[in-house]
Amino acid sequence: MSPLKIYRSFKKYPMSNFLFMKVVCAKAPYFSSIKPQLLHYEEGKIEIKLIKRKSVLNHIGTVHAIAMCNLAELCGGLVVDSTLPKNWRWIPKGMSVEYLQKATSDLIGKCEISKESIKIGDNELLVNVFDEKGTQVFKAVINMYVSERKLS
Repeated sequence: MSPLKIYRSFKKYPMSNFLFMKVVCAKAPYFSSIKPQLLHYEEGKIEIKLIKRKSVLNHIGTVHAIAMCNLAELCGGLVVDSTLPKNWRWIPKGMSVEYLQKATSDLIGKCEISKESIKIGDNELLVNVFDEKGTQVFKAVINMYVSERKLS
């Protein structure tokens, strides 16, 4: 079952966003290192919050670069998954990042794509990360490789 279908099945429960992120982090445990909080999820669009706390900080007290990369990959993976047909799959093949400002607050990762823009092969996916004032602090372009899978 796709993550978006799982998410939709959780919507009838209290704390559905929290429970959904727990399921995602159980499936891909490294994402739990940033304790992501889902804000919005629909086909082709996602927003995930990363709370600034000690475990995601670097030596100068700002959000660590790799924590932001982790947030970007989570956003990109869930949003691309929400657009794919059942018999397609994806894997990140590479990521180019730009650190635009010091990340000194909670962060929100945002990604939006159209179903029609995804194709078999390499797909460039833009993920933007903003601070609590709405200033863009980071951006990532993720090369998501999409292929067909055999369904049994």
